[in-house]
Amino acid sequence: MSLEDLFNQVDSLKEEIIQLEQDLIKIPSVNTGFMPTGNETEVCNFIQKWLNQFNIQSEILSLDPNRGNLIATLPGSSNMLGLLFMSHLDVVPVEDETKWDFSPFGGEIYNDRIYGRGATDCKGLLTCQLMAFRILKQNNIELNDGLSLISGADEEHGGRYGFEWLAKNYPEKLNAPYAINEGGGTPIDSAGALNYMLGVGEKGRLQVEFTIKGSSAHASVPWQGNNALYSLSKLLSNIEKYDAERDTSTSLFEHLSSFAIEHKPDQSNIDEIIEEQLIENPRFSSILKALSRMTITPTMVNGGIKSNSVPETISLTCDVRTLPHQSDEYLSKEIDNIIKNIPNISYEIDYMAVPNSSNFETNLTDAISKATKNALKRDDINVIPYISTGFTDSRFTRELGVTTYGYSGTDPSDDPMLGNAHGTNESIGINSLISGTKIMLQVAIELLCDQNQLNTISS
Repeated sequence: MSLEDLFNQVDSLKEEIIQLEQDLIKIPSVNTGFMPTGNETEVCNFIQKWLNQFNIQSEILSLDPNRGNLIATLPGSSNMLGLLFMSHLDVVPVEDETKWDFSPFGGEIYNDRIYGRGATDCKGLLTCQLMAFRILKQNNIELNDGLSLISGADEEHGGRYGFEWLAKNYPEKLNAPYAINEGGGTPIDSAGALNYMLGVGEKGRLQVEFTIKGSSAHASVPWQGNNALYSLSKLLSNIEKYDAERDTSTSLFEHLSSFAIEHKPDQSNIDEIIEEQLIENPRFSSILKALSRMTITPTMVNGGIKSNSVPETISLTCDVRTLPHQSDEYLSKEIDNIIKNIPNISYEIDYMAVPNSSNFETNLTDAISKATKNALKRDDINVIPYISTGFTDSRFTRELGVTTYGYSGTDPSDDPMLGNAHGTNESIGINSLISGTKIMLQVAIELLCDQNQLNTISS
């Protein structure tokens, strides 16, 4: 059995790969963040039944009966795990179905794309990993170290019922040197090469809750009170004008030459580099901007008790994304400068996810690079370390010492902007399901097979 034979099997299973993705989309595992929600156990039951067709054993672990986590394992001869396939089962809500061109839970196909909530976040990756699992099992590929597929609940609301709970209560299930999750694996064309972004880490995600105090009065005599909304206006103005310190210390900036950027980036020229990329490569320009500074974004405001009363208390919630080395003290110092000269204002910082990262120079990086080149039949591929602006369940496995990368293996023909995760008409290209399955399959073989079998498959 050669690698080419295995890849040919993936191609021959195209219709079944499409069907699996559609079936997963059709289960509305919507996570509103407020219990009861999620319905992930229904997805677990579907997957468990699907795996049973191929004699693959699995289990469902859950903190809440309706919020299951699916774990399936292909054991290795060493009785140790060598790799985790990670994904999540829940999806975000659909705000306005009337804006969709296709049913959000219909899994419909148009122009070689499958549409539906969760198509790309994260049921596409799950589909690829499940199909790779199946092919390994059906071809009796002998593994030295085991492979576990773990798809968790509640990723979209912080992981309390999912990977956070698993990490605290079943750390042995996550005890592997390597893991592949969402959070990377999209290509960017540049300088005659194809650069794939490997998610080696994530910015921190915090909420800052501002409380602005005034004093109430009747709205017909507003001067008898102190309207907290005016101080809110000053705060919002200061946040809008906030010019974050530029920073080029994350690993991506060491690899800009791969994108035909000749300048060595630093605090003085990064904005110029970003501006130069804006016309030719707006998506990459946005990535560079996000990774070169902390962001503070107002997202929610609440206050006032009646339309004819001067509001006494206003609260403002801000989303904050920090770079890996930026501490609580750093953030507090920046906020203190923002609120300077605004009276009667206080704030609290609430961590949702701390910055986290894994090393880049590993056997998993080598396996992903090799698998991507083989799956796409291209030699002009670079794998570039990237810090994600969002957060994923990878932060829980990284805390346990598992080198965890975000990588989906998107096909170069698939425009990442059409994926529209969390947005209207979310979709995934069918070609990406094929390339992703091939990449997951070869990565598992590269890392988990002993050298003799690896030589046989590779030949």
